[in-house]
Amino acid sequence: MQLTDQRIVMTLDAGGTNFVFSAMQEGKEIVEPIRMPSSAHDLARCLETIVDGFTRVRECLPAAPVAISFAFPGPADYPAGIIGDLANLPAFRGGVALGPMLEDAFGLPVFINNDGDLFTLGEAIGGYLPWINRRLEEAGSPKRYKNLFGITLGTGFGGGLARDGQLYLGDNSAACEIWIMRNKLFPQSFAEEGASIRAVQRVYNDAADCREALSPRDIYEIAEGNKPGNREAAIRAFRHLGETVGDALANTMTLLDGLVVIGGGLAGAARLLLPAVVAEMNGSLQTLAGDAVRRMVARVYNTEDENDLRKFLEGGRKEVTVPGSGRKVLYDPEQRIGIGLSRLGTSEAVALGAYAYALENIPGREGGRTGVFR
Repeated sequence: MQLTDQRIVMTLDAGGTNFVFSAMQEGKEIVEPIRMPSSAHDLARCLETIVDGFTRVRECLPAAPVAISFAFPGPADYPAGIIGDLANLPAFRGGVALGPMLEDAFGLPVFINNDGDLFTLGEAIGGYLPWINRRLEEAGSPKRYKNLFGITLGTGFGGGLARDGQLYLGDNSAACEIWIMRNKLFPQSFAEEGASIRAVQRVYNDAADCREALSPRDIYEIAEGNKPGNREAAIRAFRHLGETVGDALANTMTLLDGLVVIGGGLAGAARLLLPAVVAEMNGSLQTLAGDAVRRMVARVYNTEDENDLRKFLEGGRKEVTVPGSGRKVLYDPEQRIGIGLSRLGTSEAVALGAYAYALENIPGREGGRTGVFR
């Protein structure tokens, strides 16, 4: 429905340095994005920028918008539209009622969410989840998926969960905060310290005894042999990243059970990253007697690898006879999880998620549903 809806929603991509304003219709961007500095240290100027940005977008639209919907950093009470104390936008302190302010300014419903949540919702609607289900249908498999957990890997380690096209936010707007899980390699620390840009840089610099400020792209090119540097250290940096992410995902997906999609800047290193993630998730634990036990009930497949994708699509399907009759039914006994990359691009998925969330939650819409389950 969202991909054919004629209603217009104004959107914002909020970063610590710049705000990028736009609008969507039929699941597509319909105006040239307007980029403005965030003024991260000046609250009054920052709020003026946000109002000005949406005002300029509205002036470019072919019809009146029905809502404003966007991602904004947390912590926040997202349903109430109140932003808490932010690290990358330090002007926000003590609780800023951003959503209600914009509702007063524009007379529209305003929806604010975490970028990890909206990324996952976008991929569930028009990205990785429908792509997997199409591939399963084409392969003749009876298996279908409704649950998608998404992670973003970049300056931070974000997460989100969509179930049957709805977001799971939790009672405190704090669900899926995967970044603060325990770090497997440094148990006294949290997962983001091993699953972010700074983690790749730290591991490489320590292993290579390097003091140069290399970007993750530089380190990736070194690992691929395309740039001079310590290749072994570069490979180790991404392997450590994958092991940390895989451990956090194994704990998460043991509880949630669904597909996993990866976005963010570090997803570009998937060739080095994903094998370590999948190996960790398919690893084992031990009983106190020393016997091996599978880490997860479901087997995990890297759907970016053609061989793994083929096995994932095939599953363990077979025909079984219905007792008391000669009728046969198709049965797939293999419990499995697919993990792969964004099919939309991270920014595009966030925008689509914001757009869809607004359309599903505009008050008074006949036949609407909540768009969120807690």
